[in-house]
Amino acid sequence: MSDIWEGLVQAFLLVVRLDAELIEITLRSLQVTLTALVVATAIALPLGALLAVRRFRYRRLTIAVLNALMGLPPVVVGLIVYILLSRSGPFGVFGLLFTPTAMIIAQVIIIVPLIASIAHQALRELWAEYHDLLISLNTTKTQRMRAILWDSRRALLTAALAGFGRAIGEVGAIMIVGGNIDHSTRVLTTAIALETGKGDFALALGLGFVLITMAILVNLSIHALGRTETEGRW
Repeated sequence: MSDIWEGLVQAFLLVVRLDAELIEITLRSLQVTLTALVVATAIALPLGALLAVRRFRYRRLTIAVLNALMGLPPVVVGLIVYILLSRSGPFGVFGLLFTPTAMIIAQVIIIVPLIASIAHQALRELWAEYHDLLISLNTTKTQRMRAILWDSRRALLTAALAGFGRAIGEVGAIMIVGGNIDHSTRVLTTAIALETGKGDFALALGLGFVLITMAILVNLSIHALGRTETEGRW
């Protein structure tokens, strides 16, 4: 029990003193996750709008597959990306394996279905309200998609924050494709796993505090946005 308390105290001191290694790992985590979030959002939001506005064959199947992919095991994503980026894979020539870029690719694959599915739910409800008006104005499908995307921006921001929360806490896929290389691909989750295995509970707990703080801030932001959206409707 004394070891736990000692680890907690040392972890707290690391956070307060802004330990250089802790800051480096935290900044790399943010860099990888925020980059993945920007790319994933650029893919997922238009996809969600397209599924809300357009009617086409296999649309329901596409939505069902998208919802199913929300529960895609991260380690499977990591394995697939690893195979694709390995030297014997089709993209091995680019040398992306065990780099932050490979981690970003894995995170994008993981969070695109989540963001797109949440966005589709919000956009579908808004499209039901705006359908007659936008049709009567003789707008194009692109204009309709832009209109509902803009008007549901708060809900879409919530979807993006949910994607960020999923990505920042991911360990399986990025451990496989990133390799947890010091000063290169080591991020919060992989560093926690490594330091725990080494018995360095102080640094592991310090990193854990940072990760928990990020998760809490994201959830509080989602809650605040949800309340703002509800109050705005009234």
